[in-house]
Amino acid sequence: MIVLKCNNISFSFGTNKILENATFSIDECDRTGLVGLNGTGKTTLFNIITGIYKPDLGNVFIAKNIRVGYLEQNSGLNPQNSILDEILLVYSDLIESENKMRELENKISNEKDQEKLDSLIKQYDTVTFDYSHNGGYEYKSRSKGVLKGLGFNENQFELKISSLSGGQKTRLALVKLLLSEPDLLLLDEPTNNLDINAIEWLEDYLKNYKKSLFVISHDRYFLDSIASKIIELESCECTEYDGNYTEFIKRKAEQRKISQKHYELQQKEISRIEAFIEQQKQWNRERNIIAARSRQKALNRMEKVKKPQKAPDKISIKFKSGVSSGKDVLFVKNLAKQYSSLALFKEINYSIHKNERVFLIGPNGSGKSTMLKILAGVLAQTSGSVEYGHNVRMSYFDQQQETLSDENTIIEEVWSSNNKLTHTEVRDTLALFLFYGEDVLKTVSTLSGGEKSRVALAKLMLSGSNFLLLDEPTNHLDIMSKEALETALLNFDGTILAVSHDRYFINKLGTRIFEISHLNLIDYAGSYSDYINYRKNLSKWDEQSESEKSSDSKLEYLADKEEKARLRKLEKQLLETESEIYSIEEELEALNIKMNDPSIQTDHVVLTELHQQTTDLSQKLKTLYLLWDELESSR
Repeated sequence: MIVLKCNNISFSFGTNKILENATFSIDECDRTGLVGLNGTGKTTLFNIITGIYKPDLGNVFIAKNIRVGYLEQNSGLNPQNSILDEILLVYSDLIESENKMRELENKISNEKDQEKLDSLIKQYDTVTFDYSHNGGYEYKSRSKGVLKGLGFNENQFELKISSLSGGQKTRLALVKLLLSEPDLLLLDEPTNNLDINAIEWLEDYLKNYKKSLFVISHDRYFLDSIASKIIELESCECTEYDGNYTEFIKRKAEQRKISQKHYELQQKEISRIEAFIEQQKQWNRERNIIAARSRQKALNRMEKVKKPQKAPDKISIKFKSGVSSGKDVLFVKNLAKQYSSLALFKEINYSIHKNERVFLIGPNGSGKSTMLKILAGVLAQTSGSVEYGHNVRMSYFDQQQETLSDENTIIEEVWSSNNKLTHTEVRDTLALFLFYGEDVLKTVSTLSGGEKSRVALAKLMLSGSNFLLLDEPTNHLDIMSKEALETALLNFDGTILAVSHDRYFINKLGTRIFEISHLNLIDYAGSYSDYINYRKNLSKWDEQSESEKSSDSKLEYLADKEEKARLRKLEKQLLETESEIYSIEEELEALNIKMNDPSIQTDHVVLTELHQQTTDLSQKLKTLYLLWDELESSR
């Protein structure tokens, strides 16, 4: 059954066309993702569906008796209510039934007349049946479960809504919407303001949602997990694709390739026919004129293949370190941060090596951004030390963009930290980030979150740093910009430590995962997917009762885990040793060539120096050979 159908929707803001002949439908129990670049009109389309805006042309059909639920920020929240009281308003009918049951119970206990008593008992049975059937005995626990799933703990349930942050209010509005269970659930960027644990919970909840779901999201991992259909809004039109986000990307590329081929073939055929017509006209005999007219008519009747839309411009980034750092990039020892009585983390120890891409994850408020600020020198630690390795040049991307000066124009902001560049070079760089012409004269204070991110990324690209500290770098970026950033960071010849909630981004780039948990740090060498599997295996052990746990199996599991960790470490050491051996062998070869150069054969000072270098490197090479042999035999 179709629950929603949009037919030829057109809509404009003044002369700015947003939608044109947008057509699509959503069936019962569909889980649909709506994607498109920032500013293409996704939220506008939702506002048309919900009746907030009226389309210029076309119509919206919603099936009879279908309840539509739409998440609007801070929608319908009473600032004087507590969190739990506000959520329980969703179940006002059940609360009314509870009151009715109490009232009937009181009447039954005091009624002496048997006939009236029988009538009251009958009413009571009817009310209690409806109450039970509609979830009356579960609604409080269900409400608390959804609150906890989206990041509220029991200590917060009695807080007044007026004391909540904007992000908390948005999460609370989402809780109310989910509990109301509309037939068509519209969600606009629901993973904003959620940490990874809450996003994973929401995914599981929505995968089991028995009604229709329509979601705007830039979270590709989320869309891969929950969507069975994707609608893309591009160039004012809607196109439907079956499958999740990954399938959509694949099919869109195939479709674009096919459309381009059909267009080119038809253009080739049109050119051939037009050449034939022109030739017949030149010959100018009666039969030639008849032939030319015939072909012209056929050409006029031909259904023209629409020229495929040019792919939208995307930012172009290339990170390149100015100098190469040493092997050891960062040492953190016994690091701790505390605000009054609140400890964020303590006794944190780790080191980061050259070319690693490390991602720091954990719940909101666990101290991830604070740790990056300490490493960047923006904040002071409570105790512990931070030490950078040889030749390390660090740059910091701040998610709040506090490092940008609001008074500067875009070009002044980028130029201020790269004053050796010419005006043309700065403009060329900004063009790579889609700032053209007069755009570069906008002041930073007038920019959107996405535009500020692009300015900060432009500065980062020009920094020449070999160690990047990135705090939520994909925030405010559309999907194409995220993909461009991912490609640039994959090709970066330096080292990365990043905080992110974007699991697609983490999974594509991460070679090592840090998770802040209970004030401490879990250090996992591997990808995000591997880490999730590792965490699930640990959870399975935790969920089993002591009587169900087999000590032998657990020891075997732990031994296997330790062995895999040992082999990963061993493999890494082998690669590093082989790389060092290769490097020294090349140096020795170069020294040998230099020593045999006839021009220095009589220069005993140079020869002695070269001989000493050769001796030192040979000794080092011998030690590395022994180490390599030892590592190889340990595999």
